[in-house]
Amino acid sequence: MGDVQHFAGPPDWLWYILFYFFLAGLSGGSYVLATLLRLRGGPGDEPMARIGYYVAFPPMLIAPVLLALDLGQPLRFWHMLWNNTPGGQGLTFKYWSPMSIGSWALVVFGAITTVSFAAALVRDGKLRLPLVRAVDNRAFNIVGSVFGLFVAGYTGVLLSVSNQPVWSDTWALGGLFLASGLAGSAALMLLLARFRPEAGPSTPMLSISERLYSLLELALIAVFALTLVAAGTQGRVFGLPWLVLWAVVLAGLIPGLYGLATERLSAAGGTAALRHSLTVPLLVLAGVLALRAVIIFSIQV
Repeated sequence: MGDVQHFAGPPDWLWYILFYFFLAGLSGGSYVLATLLRLRGGPGDEPMARIGYYVAFPPMLIAPVLLALDLGQPLRFWHMLWNNTPGGQGLTFKYWSPMSIGSWALVVFGAITTVSFAAALVRDGKLRLPLVRAVDNRAFNIVGSVFGLFVAGYTGVLLSVSNQPVWSDTWALGGLFLASGLAGSAALMLLLARFRPEAGPSTPMLSISERLYSLLELALIAVFALTLVAAGTQGRVFGLPWLVLWAVVLAGLIPGLYGLATERLSAAGGTAALRHSLTVPLLVLAGVLALRAVIIFSIQV
């Protein structure tokens, strides 16, 4: 096929949007994994789940600030949520606008992560708010996970519905960003579990999850590449200097893929996750960041 025609100029995004995409993926992914662990209810799952709820909260403080800064007029971010037109004041929700839907999802998910963060502190004996613990039940966590999945993958969908080369030439970005966010979240939780010994029994299962998400991410990268080849725009994202970032992405996938190839997929009594070095989770996280960087910035040159 020949090159697809595009009519919009590049958005000229700065580094703010990169870290917004990165943090949103980690927040949503961590909340989802924490809820799955809580629902599973095995030995060590509750302490590991609390790590996930702790991780999900700080990015929801930072990500909206980064998004507002990238808008160029950060103090007007609230206009995306509230219509201040004379005679038409009220909440603004445009169901046909991915930006409006995403803004409200951030607000709702931010409130959810705040409750779950506070409830984790209560369960750890760091805070006394019995009502918060009562609200943060399994049904609440499941609803929060739906929003977490949306926040983790929506950034990729937002790119796909644009009229930009590369972004609009593939349908794989939403799933790719979601798989990458889940893999990065699992790696980050495994890293933090080093400081919470009671979460140890859950580390083998979480390690298996990180490997499977890495495999899914690799498959979606292949789909991403094939769809760009069909559109004739693969050179924009797979040429120099972007190959350096792709090397970082693949380096972040190698530990998980190697583990799948060499170790048995069993969480019963497994110790593989406990042998995770400090380097491996950091490498996975670097790959998550590099993936977003190459996809965001390669079309702006």
